[in-house]
Amino acid sequence: MSVVLANKRVKEDKEMRNVYCETLMELSEENKKIVVLDADLMNSMGMTKYAKKYPGRTFNVGVQEANMVGIAAGLSATGLIPYAHSFGPFATRRCFDQLFLSCGYAKLNVRIVGSDPGVTAAYNGGTHMPFEDMGILRNIPNITILEPVDSVMLKDIIKQTSNMYGLFYIRLLRKNAVKIYEDSSTFEIGKGITLKDGRDVTIIATGIMVDDALKASEELEKMGISARVVNIFTLKPIDRELIIKCAKETGAIVTVENHSVINGLYSAVSEVIAGSTLVPVDKVGVMDEFGEVGPVDYLKLRFKLTPESIVEKVKKVLERKNS
Repeated sequence: MSVVLANKRVKEDKEMRNVYCETLMELSEENKKIVVLDADLMNSMGMTKYAKKYPGRTFNVGVQEANMVGIAAGLSATGLIPYAHSFGPFATRRCFDQLFLSCGYAKLNVRIVGSDPGVTAAYNGGTHMPFEDMGILRNIPNITILEPVDSVMLKDIIKQTSNMYGLFYIRLLRKNAVKIYEDSSTFEIGKGITLKDGRDVTIIATGIMVDDALKASEELEKMGISARVVNIFTLKPIDRELIIKCAKETGAIVTVENHSVINGLYSAVSEVIAGSTLVPVDKVGVMDEFGEVGPVDYLKLRFKLTPESIVEKVKKVLERKNS
């Protein structure tokens, strides 16, 4: 792992879905075993270029997500390396049994890509808004769950997973991410990244909330509160060593996620803390609710996924730490 933080955190010029397509096209040149599946979202996912270049390695199964996962498992059993995509809730909730049995239990080699995480489903609304996708899949033994933050991390993760074996879930923002890492960065799956050091509290964030966590830490600094910021992009297996280190060194933790707090990052971090160094833990995330229709900015306010909410939770957790 070699991480260089971006000089400026700004919206990237290129959409994540385009980076996903370009990376798979690049890898497919050399690795003839890579195949792509989709459930009637090839255009929405920006994968038509791939389909035109590799028509014999592209499978659009229609709106049949469970069938798509079964086909992906079968392709894997023949030695191929499938990347299968649909919107987050359909790639996980709708076909959990096929993921559990046909992929996980059968120990096959499949990559599931779920797009539009959490509030980024925006105008597609509550039916398409996955607050529970990672939580559902955490129940599958030995699965690897990844949430890349920006296009630099996405490209590196896609490359790495093409050479790894197992069942992977990649939670993917389709649109433009905020740049967190410079282009030369590489990442180690299973290891978190300390983005900013601090001594009073650790903010552990994932996905689109990493930028908000960094903004919150800047506001906290003005108040005299030194907040460490950590990016956990592998929800499973989670970086226990780093979480315990942060707990011991800062004495308090706030988790931040664009996901339900139930069985997501908050649960995963709390499980580590409960079994090691007991410190107060609080959370910013979706509090056991369904999604809604609206622009991302509105939805982040609606579900309290903002730097202001993070600052508030940090103050509360510090009261518990110092009581």
